[in-house]
Order: sequence, then structure tokens, then C-alpha cells
Amino acid sequence: MTPTDKIIVFETASIRRTLHNGEWYFSVVDIVSALTQSLDAGAYWRKLKQRLGAEGSEVVTFCHGLKLLAPDGKMRETDCASTETIFRIIQSIPSPKAEPFKRWLAKVGYERVQEIEDPELATQRTRALYKAKGYSDAWIEKRMRGIAVREELTEEWQQRGVGGEKEYAILTAEISKATFGLTPSEYKDHKGLTRENLRDNMTDLELIFSMLGEASTTEIARSQDAQGFTENKQAAQAGGKIAGDARKKLEIESGRKVVTRDNHLQITRPKTLKTI
Repeated sequence: MTPTDKIIVFETASIRRTLHNGEWYFSVVDIVSALTQSLDAGAYWRKLKQRLGAEGSEVVTFCHGLKLLAPDGKMRETDCASTETIFRIIQSIPSPKAEPFKRWLAKVGYERVQEIEDPELATQRTRALYKAKGYSDAWIEKRMRGIAVREELTEEWQQRGVGGEKEYAILTAEISKATFGLTPSEYKDHKGLTRENLRDNMTDLELIFSMLGEASTTEIARSQDAQGFTENKQAAQAGGKIAGDARKKLEIESGRKVVTRDNHLQITRPKTLKTI
């Protein structure tokens, strides 16, 4: 699944999700943040869990600790819940956004059924989401192509014995370091990002060199028949170097840096409400 599939947007709030037993499970903390705009949604959720437990509610028992991409770029266990359980949690959160969120959540669940029947719908909706957030058609085309390149690479890693998200993250960091001189976490710090998706805040050129690094890595892994983590790490370093050398040459010719502190879109953060 692509990073975009794992993040959806309610109004301006990003909600992480993951497939669990064929069903979308959503980050409870992200939903609490979207509804309350709390400065510390994690603390809000912990207090709400205590209150629900004291009231004898069983809703918390239906939450599962599932691994989602955290702000620090690592996969961390997070309380997640299905659509049905989220509906029950929302009833305990006083918010004027509760009813609009329920309608939005019901729509998201229905779209999942449609996407299983017709996967092309997921791509169409991703394009529409980026368009609604103000991205240009040219940028969207590059971003979608980048997603496809990334999927091809991770599928190649899976076939070549690379072991899951942790090793994917290490190899991705190797490509990024060789391409841009920064790991993804360093890159996010450079741009002043926290939970925001790094690639959603890249410029056209940054996206292009990201694609070049990953596409080169895929090609090298295939041509060298790289097997296992160590050999694929070498391929990742070589693939990233190809993109890095191209980036440096462009910077010399143009006199301008490719890596920028600028975000593709101005990031806005909502005002906060008092926590419970």
C-alpha cells in the first residue's frame, strides 16, 4: 500500500489508517486531534480512555495497537479502531465537527468497498484529493508517478528477501542520503515538518530526483540479482548515488540548490481547543 493510501484528510486534518483483516482501522489519536484540535491529542485520548473505563464502557477493548508511521519517521504502535468503534468513540467527544465527521467516515468506509471492486478508483480519488488541497496538475502527475515508482521498488524488495517495513525504511534512508545528502528524518527537519508527509511537501525537482534514485535502485537490484538486505543495501546506495550525481551536476549548471527548506504548499495549523 502506498503512503497516500495510509493517510486521508478530513477538512485540513490528516488521519492515518491501515488495513487490518481487510478493514480500514483509523488512528484514534488523529481523530481526536481532528475533532478537538487539542495541543496534545494523545493526552486527551488517554484521559478519555480512563473516563470510558470508569463508566464501564467496553469500547476501548475494541481498539487495537497497530503500527503506523509516526512523526519521527518510524513505525510505532498506535491505538486504532474500525469504523464501527470510531463511531462509538465519537459519541464521547463533544465537538461541533462530530456529525460532519460521522458522514465523512461513512463515506470513507463505502469507498473502501468500491476500491476493492475497482482499484483504479483509489488512484482517481488520490488525484482528486491532491487537487482539492491546491496542488497543480503538473505536480500531481509527478507525485502519482513517484508513488508508482515507489510501489515497484517495494515489490522488488519483497521478492528479493528484504524483511518488512523496518528494513524498507533503512534502505529508503540510504537512497535519500545518497540522493540528497539527507535521510528522510533529516529532510523533514530541514523543511520544518513534523507529522506531514515529506514527499507531499517536495518541489517538482525534489520529486523527480526521488523517483530517479528509487527507479535506479530497482534497476540495479534487478540487473545484479540482489538478494537479501545486505545486497539490496548496496543497490540502494548505488541507485541513490546515480540520482545524487545528477542532482549535483544540475546544481552546478543552474547555480541553484535542489534541496530546499520550502514546502510545496503553505502548511497551516488550526487553533487549539481546551483538552478534557
